[in-house]
Amino acid sequence: MATSKTRDGARTDGMGSYASVNGLELYYELHGEGRPMVLLHGALGTIESCFAALLPALATTRQVIPVELQGHGHTADIDRPLSYEHMADDVYSLIGELGVGPVDLVGYSMGGGVALQFAMRHPDAVRRLVFAGGTTYRRDGLYPEMLGDTSSAADELDGSVWHRSYVKAAPDPTAWPALVRKVSDLDRTFEGWSPEEIQALRPPVLLVIGDSDIVRPEHTMEMFRLLGGGVIGDIVGLPASQLAVLPGTSHVGVLDRIEWLRSMIAEFLDSRP
Repeated sequence: MATSKTRDGARTDGMGSYASVNGLELYYELHGEGRPMVLLHGALGTIESCFAALLPALATTRQVIPVELQGHGHTADIDRPLSYEHMADDVYSLIGELGVGPVDLVGYSMGGGVALQFAMRHPDAVRRLVFAGGTTYRRDGLYPEMLGDTSSAADELDGSVWHRSYVKAAPDPTAWPALVRKVSDLDRTFEGWSPEEIQALRPPVLLVIGDSDIVRPEHTMEMFRLLGGGVIGDIVGLPASQLAVLPGTSHVGVLDRIEWLRSMIAEFLDSRP
């Protein structure tokens, strides 16, 4: 059972609320009106650092529910590893409390992985899914340069946009190094999902990468094929899932392509089966 409340414990239907889920005080916000869309940030990110510009663009036609995952932003960490299963179940408990399912899921980088895991564990609660930036289903889909140990990277990230946003939002800003270590452990130990698990996904999926992203484009294309893509649409019809490669765009740069993302996400989520 989840309980939504502000930091002082009062229930609220406005922005900046907390839900007690799975031993965690999960921070979320509510923006706009319409069909519900859950927005999930990337590793070390916050709602502000990842979606400051995209969020208001999406909220013009949707009820957008951005969430700050375990240990990120306003959501304090708890004594458990950072895992896709835990984070997916936290979000599932939240939407159950809010009574808004089934929802569309839009995730950036790690948030896209959480969305995938959510769809595998709770398929009836998902309508459609967008995975943007670093879009991969296996660790070996990333470029080799991304596979090193980053557990000592906290000092290198000090002063970055990610660090500044974390310090601004976190209940305990000194927990930053611990968050970096947990994210590094997740990246280092999680091998990914099997091709069979990707093929078994029920909701349509939009895959979005930059052409200079952290993931090899051929890997994301392989993922697209597992989802039914890579066919001659004029002969067999368009697949339910879609693939977009943004030109001149890096991994972080995906977040700057506001108009492209807004239009692609809206078109995909509103298209008929």
